[in-house]
Amino acid sequence: MKNTFGQAVTLTLFGESHGAAVGAVLDGLAPGLPVDGDFLRRQLSRRRPTTALDTARQEPDNYQILSGVFQGRTTGTPLTIVIPNENTRSGDYTYGLARPSHADYAAYCKYHGYEDWRGGGHFSGRVTAPLVAAGAILLSALAGVGVTVGTHILRCGDAWDRPFADRAAADVAALQGADFPTLTDEAAQAISAAILAARERQDSVGGITQTAVCGLPAGVGEPWFDSVESLLSHAVFSIGGVKGIEFGGGFSAVCGYGSDFNDSLRMENGRVVTETNRNGGVNGGITNGMDVVFQCAVKPTPSIGQPQQTVDFLRGEDAELTIHGRHDPAIIRRICPVLDSVTALVLCDLLTQRFGTDYLAKGAGL
Repeated sequence: MKNTFGQAVTLTLFGESHGAAVGAVLDGLAPGLPVDGDFLRRQLSRRRPTTALDTARQEPDNYQILSGVFQGRTTGTPLTIVIPNENTRSGDYTYGLARPSHADYAAYCKYHGYEDWRGGGHFSGRVTAPLVAAGAILLSALAGVGVTVGTHILRCGDAWDRPFADRAAADVAALQGADFPTLTDEAAQAISAAILAARERQDSVGGITQTAVCGLPAGVGEPWFDSVESLLSHAVFSIGGVKGIEFGGGFSAVCGYGSDFNDSLRMENGRVVTETNRNGGVNGGITNGMDVVFQCAVKPTPSIGQPQQTVDFLRGEDAELTIHGRHDPAIIRRICPVLDSVTALVLCDLLTQRFGTDYLAKGAGL
């Protein structure tokens, strides 16, 4: 299994949904980066199920940092975070009955029955908890050098939020203190209603997220295979439930004319800027100094309470399945901090490759 991402700054994930713990190892970080426990806990709380919009599985996420931090700062050696699993109900799952749109059957084909299938095992959204914990450290490091990241729900079902402004820094800052990941209160209410309506029908609902990165310097990334878009797409598609990604204007804008899509350039306070940002802050695979903006398609949660047709792949016969247990009617709220975290991982890796290991430590005054 390939569970490590990155070149200069790497992240390895481990653990299963119903195992003893889930965790992450961050390697390649500069020494001296502050580790803010309050911010780390706040990020975990953003991912954690807390309301009727989420699964009833409640986990306190009492994380432990086992290595790589001393006296509140990174040491520069591998940083290991472990989060115990404290609320599992393995009896809700039956091995052999493939849950539609889950990884059950694909995992069986790859691992020949040796995989831990309880609760989805290593494929479970539970494994995003240590990803978010590690992401909190990376997001803090980025903020120290003036780079901020934010994700909001752009659409869920038929309910919409407004998109980010072309200069998204104020919107991203507002999201940091928001109770619900939308830019308007009206959208929060409409999206919450759409999720609750899906739950009442024993169904689920998907949507679209939008992420903005503000403050990146121009010139980061590589042409072709390690373009900013390539690496972000790679990391984003590692998150279960993501089925599509588009940058800038994306699919809706590219069917027009170049005269409408092109971003005109001008000088602003001695800096090159663009009038619009339809290319999402990237040209030729390299950042152009504008906000990097992308949207993700997030599928409806596959676990629903309605009867579904499936197969028993151990017996080789058709079957009907009604899923029991505790499941989200939508994962789109909880996926927002996960998207922030994988974005931060890509950015820290790119910035370290471009400017050196100690670049991120500049924000810590080192």
